[in-house]
Amino acid sequence: MPSFDITSEVDMVAMKNAIDIAERAIVNRYDFKGTSAKVELQEKEETITLYGDSDFQLDQIKELLFPALEKKEPDSSKRLEAADVQKISGNKVKQVLKIKAGVDQELAKKIIKLIKDAKLKVQTAIQGDAVRVTGAKRDTLQEVIALMRKSITDFPLQYQNFRD
Repeated sequence: MPSFDITSEVDMVAMKNAIDIAERAIVNRYDFKGTSAKVELQEKEETITLYGDSDFQLDQIKELLFPALEKKEPDSSKRLEAADVQKISGNKVKQVLKIKAGVDQELAKKIIKLIKDAKLKVQTAIQGDAVRVTGAKRDTLQEVIALMRKSITDFPLQYQNFRD
């Protein structure tokens, strides 16, 4: 039976490249000269940390970072979950952006509900951080993909492991 997986994987190479581009833009900007403005990627913790002198400066850094991320991997800024801005030594601030990877349980249940409500003749199963969709016909599976692309726009999804 034909099947495919709905997943959401992070392209860390593209993420690194986008952060390098943002870091170079920060170094070259005149209004950031002599400030603590910088962007760091912690791959193991899957976080991006923004450092700045004020909340306004953090917003300026985000305006540099998000377009760079979108250029490298479309919808990648949608997978970032921002924590509260923290005050660190003196008048400096930092903000941690958590990189969400995989389809979490809540989103998986939403996907399954959307497919069931559409009354498509497929079976769905949550497998770790992916949702496996199995159906009798390829066309039905392609309808599921079209439905997901239309319905879920707030989180980047990939459709992989298509088998006949």
